[in-house]
Amino acid sequence: MKFGIDIGHNCPPDSGASGIKSEDKLTTEVGNKVIAKLESLGHTVIACKPNSARTVNQSLGSRCEKANSNRVDIFVSIHFNAFNGQANGTEVFAISDAGRKTAKSVLDEIVKLGFFNRGVKSGSHLYVLRRTNMPGILIECCFIDSAKDIQLYDGETMANAIVAGLTGKVASTPPRVNPTPVKPTPGVSIPIPVPSVPVNTVIDEESNKDKSILRLQQALNRLKITDRNNKSLVEDNSMGPATSSATEKFQRIVGVLPTGIAGNTTWDAINQILAKRVVQGTHASGVIIRYLQYRVGADPDGIYGPNTEAAIKKFQQQNGLTADGIIGAMSWQKLIG
Repeated sequence: MKFGIDIGHNCPPDSGASGIKSEDKLTTEVGNKVIAKLESLGHTVIACKPNSARTVNQSLGSRCEKANSNRVDIFVSIHFNAFNGQANGTEVFAISDAGRKTAKSVLDEIVKLGFFNRGVKSGSHLYVLRRTNMPGILIECCFIDSAKDIQLYDGETMANAIVAGLTGKVASTPPRVNPTPVKPTPGVSIPIPVPSVPVNTVIDEESNKDKSILRLQQALNRLKITDRNNKSLVEDNSMGPATSSATEKFQRIVGVLPTGIAGNTTWDAINQILAKRVVQGTHASGVIIRYLQYRVGADPDGIYGPNTEAAIKKFQQQNGLTADGIIGAMSWQKLIG
């Protein structure tokens, strides 16, 4: 399925409520986890939160437009409540019959965590539910000014409950377990595990299934994406801070939710670029154009306009290529080899 996940607020002047916790921080925490978990289950996720807006209405409108233009199957807006310090519990809003059915499923999973069931409610007054074209729900996970709710709250279990309500399945991140050392027995050999990282593999970038950390590091280096210290990544097959920061940097460049975790959406973006399709005028997706704009120093709006064309021609001229504004084999060779 294709889910539109809207991380509520987080787009000044569209900011969330505050209490014992900040709504903006909690919607980001839960939203990012929900996106990663849905992607790990094989679903497509469209992140609907805009990067910027001048007004609250513009922020809300952008979220709806993203869901509508991508024709998502279900729109999910994640929020937290605040009222008087006494109110508590979870409520989910919907408009359509299909939306109410999904809302009940999600609500049932969340209340299993111990939150008071405030019910499925009409969302006919909510902008994002009125302006989206598909079944949608708006989740008020709990009250951030309620000591009772905050004591119950955990981002991981909340995300698991939402995903379970949406899909009937849970994708949780298994904890790291340090293996118990095995004492060798005389005369008995102990097999040494071999890491399953492909070596010297010929890769078809458009259909490549390799999503190892090593390939992520190799791809980011090839795309000239550096870490937070502006350094190339050490290709050590380890998801450390440097690789996470470079992944987040790439996500921001191409307009993917910047989680620092390479899910299906991020890998799709990487593979689109590495496929090195010919780019001529408007014949390219926003992801590819945004990456090209980053590399040639144009404004990153995902649109091949006059300014982007001029920047590409300048790049081609500086690299001894025909300055025609078309990104073909020779231009891609200069960009990513």
